[in-house]
Amino acid sequence: MRQHVELALDLPPQVANAGVGVHGAAGPHEVFRLPRLWQLHLYSYSGTLEFGGVSHPIRPGHLSLVPPDTEVHFHYDTPRCEHLYAHFRLPGDGERRRLPAMQDTGADATALSGLLRQTVAAITQSPLRASAELWTVLWRTTTLTGSAENNPSPRHPALRTAMAHIEEHLAGPLTIPAVARAAGVSHTHLTRLFREDTGYTVVGYIRHRRMERARHLLNASTLAIPAIAAAVGISDLQAFNKTCRKELGASPRAVRQAASG
Repeated sequence: MRQHVELALDLPPQVANAGVGVHGAAGPHEVFRLPRLWQLHLYSYSGTLEFGGVSHPIRPGHLSLVPPDTEVHFHYDTPRCEHLYAHFRLPGDGERRRLPAMQDTGADATALSGLLRQTVAAITQSPLRASAELWTVLWRTTTLTGSAENNPSPRHPALRTAMAHIEEHLAGPLTIPAVARAAGVSHTHLTRLFREDTGYTVVGYIRHRRMERARHLLNASTLAIPAIAAAVGISDLQAFNKTCRKELGASPRAVRQAASG
């Protein structure tokens, strides 16, 4: 049986404490609970975590999330077991994310470890930064391979990679083969992923994202229209005007005037 927890991440966490936990010295078994705080552990040892009647194997690189006021049983395989931890409150009450209580962070382990160490470093110097670092950790747990199937609108990892690549390169030339290479899939597979998830072709999605960025710059900045066109990867002003009319329903100047009016 796979156990899950639900987190509201619409507001940043309030970090009560974070650090490097060392357990096992007092014996191979510990039982405790945190009445008002969530627990996040990123493990570098092997053992077992039990709570709510479910047993979870612990392995290096695994991450666990335990809700407040939950009695946990830890069983340690060695006398000295280290993990990074954070104890925190979640003040948000918005949309909840359903995540596995224990999951393998895989290739994200190094990045998550770095973020948690930044949380630890900031806890006494800048609680706001500690909160921001941990918030990033929590959001990253929602995109781990084991989490995707339990979240709204799950997306294929290659699609997420392709979308991130597109966002980073909107100002420059973008070709389908280049995006496919970045995502590690074939041109055909990438096209199918975009069609199934977004309803767009890859080219259509790129055009859509370029014009959404253009809309933002037209509405929120005083940047000249030719500069906006260049900033979204359409250096030809005539082509930019045509695309703007097609995607946003008006000329760039009209879009800007509508926002200011």
